[in-house]
Amino acid sequence: MSQNDVVVWSDNSSLTWSDFKAESNPASYEDSHCVIKYQFTWTINSKNTENEILFSIEDIQLTTEFHSILSWVRPLQNNDFLLAHEQGHFDLGELIRRENLEKLRSVFYEKQFPTRGKNGDQNKQFAKEDSGKMIAIDVEKLEQMLSKKRKEYDDETDFGKNLEKQTEYNDLFAKLKL
Repeated sequence: MSQNDVVVWSDNSSLTWSDFKAESNPASYEDSHCVIKYQFTWTINSKNTENEILFSIEDIQLTTEFHSILSWVRPLQNNDFLLAHEQGHFDLGELIRRENLEKLRSVFYEKQFPTRGKNGDQNKQFAKEDSGKMIAIDVEKLEQMLSKKRKEYDDETDFGKNLEKQTEYNDLFAKLKL
């Protein structure tokens, strides 16, 4: 995916219908669909002990991303209310990211993990690979949490049609941009 296919959540930008680049799905009951994922980066440090090489994970960064080429809207349904609802999915992803980033970091920070390999270069390579897999497992749990919360959001707001409930969510999401 290119940079133009991903929108990273920020407090000074909002989705537009032009961000929804996939073809609509005629078999879906939804009028629109957006794909939200988490992307992470991190650094590792390694240390030699008498018997083994250990690595630690530091500086985990997590971003909330909207994937344009996987997101779509039915051509005649692209109204402001539906766009606000879809922005809510993106904002919900950011809210979950913020609520859980420190928990994610606490799983790994200030801990040491053994690595494998036959030399220093292999140790570093395996430490990077293994740490990425470890973090990915916890990020997958966040994405599962997001999926569950998105379903609740859709059910409670009736996909944005329940204006009272949608307004409650919009007020909650507006606090992200303060």
